[in-house]
Amino acid sequence: MAMNFSPSTPMGSIYQHKPKILLSLQPPQDSHLSGSKNVSCGAASNYVKLEVRLRASAAKPLVVKHLLQKRRVLRCATIEEIEAEKSFIEEDVKERMEKTVDTVRSSFNSIRTGRSNPAMLDKIEVEYYGAPTNLKSIAQISTPDASSLLVKPYDKSALKAIEKAIVNSDLGMTPNNDGEVIRLAIPQLTLERRKELSKIVAKQAEEGKVALRNVRRDAIKSYEKLEKEKKLSEDNVKDLSSDLQKVTDEYMKKIDSLYKQKEKELLTV
Repeated sequence: MAMNFSPSTPMGSIYQHKPKILLSLQPPQDSHLSGSKNVSCGAASNYVKLEVRLRASAAKPLVVKHLLQKRRVLRCATIEEIEAEKSFIEEDVKERMEKTVDTVRSSFNSIRTGRSNPAMLDKIEVEYYGAPTNLKSIAQISTPDASSLLVKPYDKSALKAIEKAIVNSDLGMTPNNDGEVIRLAIPQLTLERRKELSKIVAKQAEEGKVALRNVRRDAIKSYEKLEKEKKLSEDNVKDLSSDLQKVTDEYMKKIDSLYKQKEKELLTV
């Protein structure tokens, strides 16, 4: 309410009613901008301090954002990523199973039968210039007839080393070195020796099958890992395991076929 006063009115009476405090601010406890306690101010100064208070508060979201950026963000794998992982497992299975079959085939070929076969010398290692070297890489091997092998080295200086390697092998053949080539006469196997070799072949076939089962086991573990990561369902894993068993059976049959063929060669006189 307006007051009436004259020049004789005491100045103190003009302020007998104290002005109302428009805004009271308490600076944030964690703010470096304030070291004082409660601040009372008028309208003009309140506006300035309110602006300072808001600026101090506005810095907090930046800190929160920075902390969120440090957190690990988890996301679900896409269908494309899951399919890529499944394809990788399937390709790895087939590649390893193919190598297993090739290893069994190579082992069978290295066991001699009554007929000549260049593969009989596949495992021969020759000491060539101080390093063990596969015979096939330094010589040409041929079969002039059904009961002999001919070894012609690309480097004639390797003849002695080749002869020594053949003698030290378990082939049971005596090399004939004429200074140009090495001839190998394949002796006929006794019935007892044929049976011994047949047992060796059977053991190698079983080892190949064990290797195939190990490949299958590793693949199933990979599928189960994807299930734990919630990328595959339990039904998915069962279907994939069933398909995997079919692939394993297919490669098992390949080994059985190789074994039967080799056993026939060994037992045929």
